Amino acid sequence: MNIAVNNGVWSGSWVAERLGVELVGDDTLTDLLGLALRRNPKRAHLLVSHVLGKHVPQSPSVVYGHGLALGRRVRELLGADEAGRAVVLGYAETATGLGHSVADGLGTAPCLHSTRRPVPGVAPAGGFEESHSHATSHLLLPEDPALLVGDGPLVLVDDEFSTGNTVLNTIRDLHERYPRRRYVVVALVDMRSAADAGRLDLFAQEIGARVDLVAAASGTVRLPEGVLEKGQELVARHESPAQQGQEPPGRTTRVARVDLCWPRGLPDGGRHGFTPRHRIRLDNALPAMAARLAGTIPDDARRVLVLGFEELMYAPLRLARELEQVTDAEVRYSTTTRSPVLAVDDPGYAIRSRLVFPAHDDPADGPGERYAYNVAGAGFDTVVAVVDSVADTPELHAPDGLLAQLAAHTPHVLLAIVPSYVPEAPYVPAFPGESPAMLPEPLRGPAFSSYPPEEVGWLLQDLSEVTLEAPTEEREEAIQSGGAHYAESLPVEYQPSEQYQELFHTALEASAGRLAKGVGAVTELVLAERSPRPVLVSLARAGTPIGVLMRRWAQFRHGLDLPHYAVSIVRGRGIDANALRWLAAHHDPRDVVFVDGWTGKGAITRELADAVKEFEAAGGAAGFDPEIAVLADPGSCVRTYGTREDFLIPSACLNSTVSGLISRTVLRADLVGPNDFHGAKFYRELAGADVSVAFLDAVTARFPDVVEDVDAQAKELLSGDRAPTWEGWAAVERISEEYGIHDVNLVKPGVGETTRVLLRRVPWKILARAGAGADLDHVRLLAEQRGVPVEEVAELPYTCVGLIHPKYTRGATGADGRAVTV
Repeated sequence: MNIAVNNGVWSGSWVAERLGVELVGDDTLTDLLGLALRRNPKRAHLLVSHVLGKHVPQSPSVVYGHGLALGRRVRELLGADEAGRAVVLGYAETATGLGHSVADGLGTAPCLHSTRRPVPGVAPAGGFEESHSHATSHLLLPEDPALLVGDGPLVLVDDEFSTGNTVLNTIRDLHERYPRRRYVVVALVDMRSAADAGRLDLFAQEIGARVDLVAAASGTVRLPEGVLEKGQELVARHESPAQQGQEPPGRTTRVARVDLCWPRGLPDGGRHGFTPRHRIRLDNALPAMAARLAGTIPDDARRVLVLGFEELMYAPLRLARELEQVTDAEVRYSTTTRSPVLAVDDPGYAIRSRLVFPAHDDPADGPGERYAYNVAGAGFDTVVAVVDSVADTPELHAPDGLLAQLAAHTPHVLLAIVPSYVPEAPYVPAFPGESPAMLPEPLRGPAFSSYPPEEVGWLLQDLSEVTLEAPTEEREEAIQSGGAHYAESLPVEYQPSEQYQELFHTALEASAGRLAKGVGAVTELVLAERSPRPVLVSLARAGTPIGVLMRRWAQFRHGLDLPHYAVSIVRGRGIDANALRWLAAHHDPRDVVFVDGWTGKGAITRELADAVKEFEAAGGAAGFDPEIAVLADPGSCVRTYGTREDFLIPSACLNSTVSGLISRTVLRADLVGPNDFHGAKFYRELAGADVSVAFLDAVTARFPDVVEDVDAQAKELLSGDRAPTWEGWAAVERISEEYGIHDVNLVKPGVGETTRVLLRRVPWKILARAGAGADLDHVRLLAEQRGVPVEEVAELPYTCVGLIHPKYTRGATGADGRAVTV
């Protein structure tokens, strides 16, 4: 049904006939809008939106859908890069929910809305005037003033764009303090005159910025001479308590409270900023909150209204939309308002009834009236009033308060309170050269690791004094049973035999030139395609030796002194978000290049992509490129690599003794708090067996010999097709199926991953490509020592693959006395 039409009558016809007001424009205008008369000396008419959810109860899916659609249009206009850096600003009070919905449509944009409610202890970061409004002053009170800083687009959202004055006032104020290159104005309807449209273009030229406009429909309002005086006369003639639908004071009512169990610390809206992280928390909590609401609504309810409160529009809207999915009743949504509007019970008039009640949130402008439109007489048998805790006052429950007014027109009134969010303390932004609060500077050698301090800074916390090691068999059983995550403990550090150490040094001597060529090639790709002065961030710990070598190549060949840090990433848990925050505070995220040693099946490649996306969605800095730069990419998982051969990288042969004496990283809730880096241990006691710097020096010594080869390799890679094919992942799935494992995480492809299986896990068997030579000498030796069979396979896409059997049990032992699978 066309909600702007009642029995064939347009809901603006009453005003149009009496005042001569006309709506001219898109065919959809009269579907979206009706007309009413303001009780306001500045403007006679009011455009009443039927899809905003303010004055006219509407399906929450319709209301939310219009905002999402506008947000998607903005995303298409901006493109992925700019959309990822956009901030949305909604106007109080009518467009706070619309602003949130547009931000949701954009996908990863934080949302802030202006407010007319001062908050003690929160200093305004800006403000502006809305000249035609009954309440003109708007405040901007972001918890994080950095929301208004940056070169990303600012998206300004209002319900209608009439003269453009409000938007110009806003942009002018903000541009003086926080200039940016682009603004996008978003509205449900663009109702400017031709003259007003030109003003926006001239203003954009004046400030030297681009200003775009996105609207669902456009047109103009034609007003005859003397319309303001005629409108005031009509208001005076038709104003009466009966038309308001107001009950006389003195009525008492019983109201049932509903405990939503609102998530602790989750903002009630965008008054102080609402980030993608907040949105994710709300999304996760909505089903349970809607279920609590549904459980309190009478079974025979057929028509339910969720009534929000002034600026509190988004949370009630999302609750209503979720409720709409879980109940058979017809659910509608609207909110109370400050706007004084005449009510006329006529099918051709947009505001059919009006409830009047005292303000109940201790407003800055003092006591006054508030309104709920089109609720009385609308046939609702249940009304759920959703207000924030600041507004849960005696005035709300007074005999002439909102709840009493609702009770006069519906048999069931429910009250849901959303905690009012107030920042605990002023936010202190982090600027380059200033660490974010509570995050320390990177750890460096020799206090932490055997690498020289300039080679790498570890964004980790030192857990050297904590006992974290567990026998390999116990760890394997706990991991596979689901009793523990692999990152919650450490394997006992493997100490190589004399024979194995000889193999390492022989392999290093034989492969140092090939390693130097691969390091040089991947570094040249990074410098050519990613950044002329990249910030190398290696994934601890396998990526760290390669990160150091890339830094050395850039210094050797180009005289660059590149920063290099090591961070933790954990499969299934993501990258260390605090490390990313530290990096964003000290460097441009767009310069960060993540580095790893090699790819296997690509699990960490996918983990990093998902983690960076989640970090940005949770409000973290945008701009990190999740694609890893690796020395070797046998799995064909990335575009930035030195080679795709699966060959022995000697640093994979050992554990901490080739990685600066640093353990694998640890993430355990009792050791790593919300403001901590992930942890690791420094094995100082293994200094006598340490070959970390010797490994780096052996490869670096070959740099002068491979310059020409590196240039040729880099040229070939830069001009060739390097698109990932994910052949490695497909191969792992085939092997998993063929060997009855059915869990790709227990299939470890490539020389490096197979070595890790033999050093850290309880392997089942090793698959080796038939004819593989010296690259597998150390694998065969380790397998022999652990009593693990090596099976030669004729057609294997990797040099070797390590298998961990999913049915690991205790009891059976191999030749070395270690437990094996039976």
